[in-house]
Amino acid sequence: MTPSQWSTFKRAARGEKLPQIPMAMIIDSPWLPGYVGVSHAEFFLNPDTWFRAHHQVHQEFPDITFVPGWWPEYGMAAEPSALGAKIKFWENNTPSDLPLLFNIEDVDRLPPYEVEADAFMGLTLQRIRMQKQRIWDTGEILPIVTSRGPMCTAGFVRGTTEFMMDLVEKPEYAHKLLDLCTRLIIDWLKAQAAAVGRDVEAIFLLDDLVGFVGEEHYKEFCHPYLKRICDAFPADWVKIYHNDANIEECLEHLPDVGFNVLNWGKQTDIADVKARIGRRLCLMGNVNPLEVGVRGTPEQVRAATLDVLEKSGGENIILSVGGGTSPGMPRANIVAMQSALAEFNSRR
Repeated sequence: MTPSQWSTFKRAARGEKLPQIPMAMIIDSPWLPGYVGVSHAEFFLNPDTWFRAHHQVHQEFPDITFVPGWWPEYGMAAEPSALGAKIKFWENNTPSDLPLLFNIEDVDRLPPYEVEADAFMGLTLQRIRMQKQRIWDTGEILPIVTSRGPMCTAGFVRGTTEFMMDLVEKPEYAHKLLDLCTRLIIDWLKAQAAAVGRDVEAIFLLDDLVGFVGEEHYKEFCHPYLKRICDAFPADWVKIYHNDANIEECLEHLPDVGFNVLNWGKQTDIADVKARIGRRLCLMGNVNPLEVGVRGTPEQVRAATLDVLEKSGGENIILSVGGGTSPGMPRANIVAMQSALAEFNSRR
């Protein structure tokens, strides 16, 4: 993103009233390779293809802030791979991981991690170092570092179903795994910030598995670990949280974690979210990403976008889809969102 885009995003994140509502979108490997017409294998393994794909989209949509921008990810491989999970690569899909912790009692036997060198964390850091000057030469910056959250990472390592059962049947060991994942994530975010070396002043945490538990389990197994991560970084940094699973049980608690921006899914209407948390978080959303964003017509996208904007009251919002940009979302529908936003902004 450009310095100007980041300045606007920061102001929105901190609750300032802006003359125009900005638009931001999360783009990563589920959507980006298909949009620019390359295979996932080519996108991940060819540094020039990776750079050109991001640059093409940034040039094509200069008025959209892409979050985190130039994301040097390998799908969801980095975090579980550093703890020893096997990662499978595919020609035309994002990488997938295989759980390795078949008995949660063995959590203490997992080998020590080293974020600078382990598996896809090491490769990601090297990609940052290789590409950052090329990115800066375009006039853009890299202000955001990114990680999956503790619940999500624990689910990768243990298996989602098994880990959900552990919360009830073996909570002591579930806490041990979450503690390990939290330490890993803090070190991982700090390593990325060090690799970038300048401009970093935000973290972006993605954890959909938080939406799989009720409020009491959220308060025990999610909230303390999310807060530890936010507290590990300067108070004036922007903290962005993505969860496009269910947020019903955790919504009122998220501002107390330390987050500034919430990107949430289609399940909870923006009017409901605003009624429950007011101005305590900047809302980044929430046009339905699949049924509307991918499968809808441009006119349906326009109507859905205006509905979100009207319900937002025009304040404390960054327009986006409800989650990441879904695979297959066409250019015409992105343009329809932009046009609807311009129409709404012109009335203010």
